[in-house]
Amino acid sequence: MSEEEGTITPELQARQLEERLAEETDRLEKLYVAYKKVEDELAEKNAIIEVLEKEAIDKEIDKEGLESLLSEKEARIHEVEIDGAKSGKRVEHLEPELEKMEELYTREKARLGRVFEVTEELDERNRVATAELSARDDWYVQHMQLFEKLNEAIHTRYTMIDRAVEAARDVLASQETFKERMEEALDAVKETADDIADGDDEGDTDESESDES
Repeated sequence: MSEEEGTITPELQARQLEERLAEETDRLEKLYVAYKKVEDELAEKNAIIEVLEKEAIDKEIDKEGLESLLSEKEARIHEVEIDGAKSGKRVEHLEPELEKMEELYTREKARLGRVFEVTEELDERNRVATAELSARDDWYVQHMQLFEKLNEAIHTRYTMIDRAVEAARDVLASQETFKERMEEALDAVKETADDIADGDDEGDTDESESDES
């Protein structure tokens, strides 16, 4: 029976299998392109995370430096207070000879005035530095929420990528199985075609012998 009468010939079946193979290959290529796109996006996100982490580390270093500076200033203020206390004690011991030491006391008083001015200046700077440190801490807390949200988004992205990779692996496994089945089908078609060809050859031989008779 011919192809026009509704029978699928080996050639038609092979052509259909080739078309199916081409379709599956096209699908696999598209999936690979999508996977590469996701991989590139992930690399870009990782670069952004590294930049943000470096900025956070730099800001933490700045914070520690400012805290160290404040500690040094507090130590200096304490030293000035000690100097002031010592000066007061010296004045008490010099009271019996105050008249003789009036000029010396005046000079010491001027020095102490300068000390107090320096102390007030340091105190003002300390208040400014404390305010700046508080503002920096507030900024850090506010932006840490952003970092946490970004980390959650990246985690979700990783999960999506893992699923995509797993799906790609399944498709590849299915593709390999399909190729094996296709090769088996093509071998079967070939064997069938060979059997048909052998049958045709035998038929032609029988007809030739009948003509000779």
